[in-house]
Amino acid sequence: MAKTAVVAVGGNALITDKTKTAVEHQWEAVRETAKHIADMVVQGWNVVVTHGNGPQVGFILRRNELAAHEVHPTPIDLIGADTQGSIGYMLQQALGNAFRKVGIEKTIVTVITQTVVDRNDPAFQNPVKGIGGFMDEATARTFEAQGWTVAEDAGRGWRRLIASPEPLRIVEQRAIQDLLEKGVIVIAVGGGGIPVYEDEHGDLHGAIAVIDKDRATALLASEIKADLLLISTAVEKVALHFNTPNQVWLDRMTLDEARRYAAEGHFKPGSMLPKIEAIISFLEKGGQEALITDPPNIVRALRGETGTWITRE
Repeated sequence: MAKTAVVAVGGNALITDKTKTAVEHQWEAVRETAKHIADMVVQGWNVVVTHGNGPQVGFILRRNELAAHEVHPTPIDLIGADTQGSIGYMLQQALGNAFRKVGIEKTIVTVITQTVVDRNDPAFQNPVKGIGGFMDEATARTFEAQGWTVAEDAGRGWRRLIASPEPLRIVEQRAIQDLLEKGVIVIAVGGGGIPVYEDEHGDLHGAIAVIDKDRATALLASEIKADLLLISTAVEKVALHFNTPNQVWLDRMTLDEARRYAAEGHFKPGSMLPKIEAIISFLEKGGQEALITDPPNIVRALRGETGTWITRE
């Protein structure tokens, strides 16, 4: 039976240049990423693809603001569903075209995914995840008056903050598993999944939050017992002392080493740290190996020629 890889596609898979964010440029980027995922499938992998949605959520929030005098705003959970559908469509089409060019016949399906969180998670009392675009302080204070938490962001301007609770369970995990067993390529957990919580009756409700994509991807990989968690990002390998004269690229590291490097502060919170923490969680829950590399080097990394491999021992 083919091995299963859960592939987390980073934001660079849709927006490679922050000055070129229009849909036509997103199409160019996703088509390029699809080629590399198709190459994995040629090698015999079953694949689940997850993706980010941060910029797209920000675009929809901005449209809400501009249209507020005419139409109702879109709640954050529905924005998550919207972006899962639109980005899923782009990935489905791009992957289908890429498969056809290499002679693969595969069904590709996007699963609109809900991720359960604890409504009493302390994160709800301490929103830290930036959402939407940057703004001046006066504009930020108008959002604060509407109930948002706002903060200045490292000299780049003011931004709204939202809770990012810990993902606990993927609601559609069984459906994803069944599709995989039938050889279907699945796109799921877009943007970390739509955050939902259970009430006292077991009913689900949307939560005002966003979930870290890599943490949710690691959770899904654990739940479906994936053979590999592959996190695709903007760099070919992980480095210690990144962007300093003492920079050291890592070919491999063990779970213990990953924990130690993270504790020593080698990975930045808004960049590599969430990816390393997600991989640590996957390995701690029984996963055997994980890989970090950039999209053009996925196939080379799978051959052991590049990328950073993280293993249990």
